[in-house]
Amino acid sequence: MQDMWVYPADSGYAPARDLAGFTVEAPDGVLGRVDRQSDRPGVQHLVVDTGAWVFGRSVLVPAGFVRRISDAERSVTVIATKEQIKNAPRFTTDSETADSAYLTEVARYYAGLGLTDRPPE
Repeated sequence: MQDMWVYPADSGYAPARDLAGFTVEAPDGVLGRVDRQSDRPGVQHLVVDTGAWVFGRSVLVPAGFVRRISDAERSVTVIATKEQIKNAPRFTTDSETADSAYLTEVARYYAGLGLTDRPPE
């Protein structure tokens, strides 16, 4: 897989695009809504509010796991399943996104999923 902290070139990502409020869809259903994002070089990611299905918890999804962004549908499609994302290292505060130990833990987890190829749409 390409660098997991960078949006894929064919995802439809554009710098300075605000994705807040976009629905996030996994292969097995709706994951939640984008609460906020980081476009900081080297650690681009989404923070997704999962709503009730994960007890209101937010999750961090590295930009490399985005398959497609649709302005028309106001949606972001990711390649990992809801269960895979739910089992990622727990995200609690934005201060963690500046914590290299947390980001390393997140990177190890997502790299271990074995999603080396982007599935076809």
